[in-house]
Amino acid sequence: MLGVVRQKVGTGGSPLTVAILGKTLPFLRAAATPLRSYSSAAKEMTVRDALNSALDEEMSADPRVFLMGEEVGEYQGAYKISKGLLDKYGPDRVIDTPITEAGFTGIGVGAAYHGLKPVIEFMTFNFSMQAIDHIINSAAKSNYMSAGQLSVPIVFRGPNGAAAGVGAQHSQCYAAWYASCPGLKVLTPYSSEDARGLLKAAIRDPDPVVFLENELLYGESFPVSAEVLDSSFSLPIGKAKIEKEGKDVTITAFSKMVGLALEAADILAKEGINAEVINLRSIRPLDRATINASVQKTNRLVTVEEGFPQHGIGAEICTSVIEESFGYLDAPVERIAGADVPMPYAANLERLAVPQVEDIVRAAKRACYRSVPMAVAA
Repeated sequence: MLGVVRQKVGTGGSPLTVAILGKTLPFLRAAATPLRSYSSAAKEMTVRDALNSALDEEMSADPRVFLMGEEVGEYQGAYKISKGLLDKYGPDRVIDTPITEAGFTGIGVGAAYHGLKPVIEFMTFNFSMQAIDHIINSAAKSNYMSAGQLSVPIVFRGPNGAAAGVGAQHSQCYAAWYASCPGLKVLTPYSSEDARGLLKAAIRDPDPVVFLENELLYGESFPVSAEVLDSSFSLPIGKAKIEKEGKDVTITAFSKMVGLALEAADILAKEGINAEVINLRSIRPLDRATINASVQKTNRLVTVEEGFPQHGIGAEICTSVIEESFGYLDAPVERIAGADVPMPYAANLERLAVPQVEDIVRAAKRACYRSVPMAVAA
């Protein structure tokens, strides 16, 4: 499980899966982002294999852990995250369900009430809307409403946000939705290290965790160290990672946007701007201390997310910085987000609706007073 398995998702399976994947697989290679070097890295691992190995190891270590969702068993996962798990653990712990998110999510929450540790897979988090009552009103609130007598150790995981060419109903980012709800923890992995460490932490956590993956990152390979490959490895929930240190401007991002931020930082470096890039990793709880410490050093902030701008993660980060670090700011905060419209289906409009590297570069230049005014450029 810990070796690098470079496999493409097959074209067989249900018509639903084939329809979704057929649109997105041609874009996986194009979505590749530059890899950063890790000093202790011994090998590379795809995000898909990182998630698979984390699930395998946690199921092996704790018989209370089980996986449930559409096509997780016989088809080995819509994106092959659960490959090999049915053969190893059997149908009692890798459970194929009908297309009924409300049903199997409710069953999962009930199982968590009774001491089991379910991992509920949504084929896309857009489908979690069918189950949001169980996630918000049951899983998130039961510990508080029982005065701490009832724990709900459950993980809700699957791809979140825009993929490619799948339209408005399959392209939404739910980070801000779930992060606004007390009682939930919300994690957003970027690299293979993130995926392994955060999923292990989520499964071991006594509270409900929303684990937002990204479909376009599944096939991406990242360096991993021997420490990351150890079965005891996990990452702390609520702690961000500084992917690149800098002194001129802080760029915060999560999930796939981290790769774009790092690419933008490389471009900015060629123009004399040394950007610091923060991989948030955890949206709730949010590592406000790391963000504010960075802004107090760089005196500038650019937030990046692919979700809608209104009431978004960037808005929360901006507020935190204004409350705690306003006196350190030398420029207005720049906020990069998806367009405030449902995701277009047309490829050219879709590209305009999600943040691009050049958007981040322009925002950082504005923050550093290095850009040409928009009126002059026009």
